[in-house]
Amino acid sequence: MYDVKITAVRKADYRDLQAKYENPIEHTCDVAEGQEWVSRNGERPEGMCESAWESMQSFVQALASGEGNFYDGWMRNPYSAMISCNDGFRPVSFFLERI
Repeated sequence: MYDVKITAVRKADYRDLQAKYENPIEHTCDVAEGQEWVSRNGERPEGMCESAWESMQSFVQALASGEGNFYDGWMRNPYSAMISCNDGFRPVSFFLERI
């Protein structure tokens, strides 16, 4: 098994969509751009948002087990992936790379 580094590279904030569709909430995403985690044995790292993990889990586990080259050459580094969480109001893009 390989370790997989997960880096939050971009966080968007769609205030127009929030105003139009979302009920007001007190607590939103805590992820910051540049924040990093390491997945060991394909497991969710401590402190990783559960919802974000659900979006990337299959890619992390595939990279951890040695797989790669998703979608026939999608990424320049075949042992990496760019995945976004499923929050349509505040999506975060995560770069996953086997280390």
